[in-house]
Amino acid sequence: MSKHEFFFKIATTADEFEQIHRLNYQTFSEEIPQHEKNEEQKLVDPFHAENTYIICIKENEVIGMTAIRDNRPFSLDRKIGPVEQSLSFPVHSPCEVRLLSVKKEYRNGQVFLGLAQFLIKYCLKKGYDIAFISGTVRQLKLYGQLGFQPFAHLTGTNEALFQPMYLTKKTFDESIAGRILPKTIPFLPGPVQISDKVINALRMIPISHRSDQYKEKIAKVKDVLAKLVNSKYVHIFLGSGTLANDVVAGQLSLETGRGLILANGEFGSRLVEQANRFGLQFDVLQKDWGQAFSRDEIVSKISNTTGWIWAVHSETSSGILNNLELLKEIASNHQLKLCLDCISSLGAIEVDLDGVFLATGVSGKAIRALTGLSFVFHHHEVQPSSPKYLDLGTYMAKDSIPYSHSSNLLEALLAALEDINRETFEKVVETHTYLKDQLKKFGHTIISEENSSPMILTIEIPGVISSAVIGNILYNHGYQLHYESDYLQRRNWIQIACIDHYDKADLERMTNLLNRVITYEQTTIQQALVNGK
Repeated sequence: MSKHEFFFKIATTADEFEQIHRLNYQTFSEEIPQHEKNEEQKLVDPFHAENTYIICIKENEVIGMTAIRDNRPFSLDRKIGPVEQSLSFPVHSPCEVRLLSVKKEYRNGQVFLGLAQFLIKYCLKKGYDIAFISGTVRQLKLYGQLGFQPFAHLTGTNEALFQPMYLTKKTFDESIAGRILPKTIPFLPGPVQISDKVINALRMIPISHRSDQYKEKIAKVKDVLAKLVNSKYVHIFLGSGTLANDVVAGQLSLETGRGLILANGEFGSRLVEQANRFGLQFDVLQKDWGQAFSRDEIVSKISNTTGWIWAVHSETSSGILNNLELLKEIASNHQLKLCLDCISSLGAIEVDLDGVFLATGVSGKAIRALTGLSFVFHHHEVQPSSPKYLDLGTYMAKDSIPYSHSSNLLEALLAALEDINRETFEKVVETHTYLKDQLKKFGHTIISEENSSPMILTIEIPGVISSAVIGNILYNHGYQLHYESDYLQRRNWIQIACIDHYDKADLERMTNLLNRVITYEQTTIQQALVNGK
């Protein structure tokens, strides 16, 4: 059976629950005589209302399942007493796994394995530290391969004997199922997968930020960063991209004239908020998310009092890439100071900051170092002003070391920067192009397709489906897409970042699964609406 033929999910529809009751009956009334047979050939679990069901779907058929609940007492508590009393170690956040069942024709191990792998990811995300189960003695070898460990005495009858067992992350990791579980592949704009080279650099013995060795190191990092984007100066801050943008806002508060902020997504709107907090005087050119700014629209908002423009280069929230050359040309023609949020574009695509007054970036995201450092790029001399911690002039006067700094984060950043080159940018574009072609082939709607940033793709999920449901299914299969942000869930969008290093086979498996899940969810929900369920 091909891996693309089936997938795993949390049961949500009436039809899925109906199939669960029938599979429950087939297994625990007909095959294992634990419950009486009945004419309906359905068995509704007494804890059904409390259960969360993980199911395996082949086409539109439920071929395997298991149930999870965390309400006490567990069914196992009622058989052996409180389960904790039979263990030699403490339990903090337990759950009970029941009704593990796979249709006979699919018991080749693959479905059981998939259920176990989905289960462990689900439990970890929910914060459970141990799962208990009553395993039929007929399948003890299988349970052992999945990582379950026996404890306490047998329960049940001679016709249906059960062994109390438990599963932890440790027992799963040491099992056959755990050893062959692929690592989760992140398709996030940040954090990204960190290379061994970067991790090893992070582990170096810390050095004082006042030492000559540290001063040499930070000077080297600044030189690499400045050359990467064609900037004369760059200063490194201990903090996130929001801090760097606050530094820019602080500098703009010293400028005369009004500003113009361009906002066509979440992060453009955040620039507006930050500018308001600093009391800046400015106008806003607001566009719908994912819509590009035209030359005429921008120029129409410029007046004889306009002194600066502030915009996001790569607007992560919608996946649009705002036209940098157009912005630089307009700023030059109207003698305006151009400021840019390059937090998502830095390290993903070529960025030339010639002609840009101030720009920001971060150590995480496409640079693929550790989150925690941010940058402000500029070409002009800056004098100290206030407030002190956000003052670019103070950093310039102190060669980027006015206060305590982290040598470990700096070492990791340098290691990551050494691996950024033209091939890095080409790989991002190649990944983006492949994913876009695959998703278009499947008929999915891509936001900002004409002006798409190579670092991320944004997919519009059909309205009858929850983007969070799709994202959770993909996560529990080992693919971490970007879907948990409030601004994405409000629009029912899912995003796939392209800034990591991916094997083409992983991209193919992920897109096939994504399409399979969306198609199934859309079909089942629409059918339920037709049937009035």
